[in-house]
Amino acid sequence: MIWYLIILVGIAWLVQSILGFLQIRHFNKKYAEMRSMGRVAIGKRTGKLRAGTVVMFCIDKRNKILKAAKMQGVTVFSRVRDLKGFEGKYLLKISEEDFKGVDQLTRLAIADALRSYDIISKGGELKVKKGWIDYLIPKKK
Repeated sequence: MIWYLIILVGIAWLVQSILGFLQIRHFNKKYAEMRSMGRVAIGKRTGKLRAGTVVMFCIDKRNKILKAAKMQGVTVFSRVRDLKGFEGKYLLKISEEDFKGVDQLTRLAIADALRSYDIISKGGELKVKKGWIDYLIPKKK
């Protein structure tokens, strides 16, 4: 009986890994499409117990948004979808009025994209947050 449980857990892990790989491949494909159009500003907001959100803004040389997309969800079935209402606006001039109909996690992800873009455009580097694995296995300097 225990072997069936171990095999079942192994199969579930394998399926989860395959679906996660397909999700990342889909995201990379959409990112490459946007990147071929221009520069891309990306922001994310991880949800602890709620859906995580990633937003991408494809912008031209004058920071005009050519295309906006987001991926939001808690499962590996989440896909990148268009984010309506931002095309034609300027990235650095997004106002509160533009956020009508946008949920809180998406707002936070957009704020992260603006913050990241500001840091990168000024020649800075983004700080990488430590993950739980970094706390378990600290890196030696």
